[in-house]
Amino acid sequence: LARPSSETTMRIITHNMLKCNMRGVESGYPLIIEAEKVEVVECDFNQELVEKILKKTQLSALQSAAKNLKLEGKWLEVSDISVETILADNDMLRELHNLLFEIHVQEGSLICPESGRKFPIKDGIPNMLLHEDEV
Repeated sequence: LARPSSETTMRIITHNMLKCNMRGVESGYPLIIEAEKVEVVECDFNQELVEKILKKTQLSALQSAAKNLKLEGKWLEVSDISVETILADNDMLRELHNLLFEIHVQEGSLICPESGRKFPIKDGIPNMLLHEDEV
């Protein structure tokens, strides 16, 4: 994993908010990450920010993203994890901080779990635009 050449990158916090909006797709979330180039950019740990964001995220989608990226962590080993469990464990909070803010997907695809439609990620920017026949 290398350092990014620019600050414009897709972080996992972004992935947690994206879904496939193709016509006819009912379950387009969470998108599958197929990463070709991932970079780690260290940043200061902000526990308060992680706690606030954690309460608004889908943990199952975060776990899916981490597994797609072949990451490991204490919080991934706990089945049926809860926000309360993570908030009570500083190591888990730091792991989540790393996943949400320090992991940057530079190249690859986001794949709709229902239709299989691939949305490219180029230079850290996911292209979620649909073709005319998909709207």
